[in-house]
Amino acid sequence: MKNPVFTGAGVAIITPMYEDGSINFDELGRIIEDQIAHHTDAIIICGTTGECSTMTDEEQLAAIKYTVEVVNHRVPVIAGAGSNDTDHGCALAAKSAECGADALLMVTPYYNKTTQAGLVAHFTAMAEAGGIPVIMYNVPSRTGSWSRKPPPDPAAAQTAGSERTAHS
Repeated sequence: MKNPVFTGAGVAIITPMYEDGSINFDELGRIIEDQIAHHTDAIIICGTTGECSTMTDEEQLAAIKYTVEVVNHRVPVIAGAGSNDTDHGCALAAKSAECGADALLMVTPYYNKTTQAGLVAHFTAMAEAGGIPVIMYNVPSRTGSWSRKPPPDPAAAQTAGSERTAHS
């Protein structure tokens, strides 16, 4: 695997399927090999704007595991593990890491218009569950989160709060 994980250009891979809706693993392998042969820096599997939203957890994890096996440490594998349900996202994050993903792709909770504190709690829980690096991203039209600033660092917020209290 290349180090660091987040460098260059990562390609969001489609999940090819047969007419019956099952994953075409042979075609998925061909697509992955083609991307690696053309020097992509990372493979992103099961992002939220593709087929992943209609896949079962078992199918999603099978696609991630297969991708990790085919890539075989040649480039990082970044696995989509986002969910609008924090507990579900934590489970996907942990299982994606167990499959061998090098990093996780996590989306802002879609259709749940949360606060900045809620976003911090959501992403922190999933990142801790996965235990591997994370790319966070936002789809404002689906989340209502229009902030251009990243969520505040919870540790910095606590420190700032205690400093104000100590000097009051």
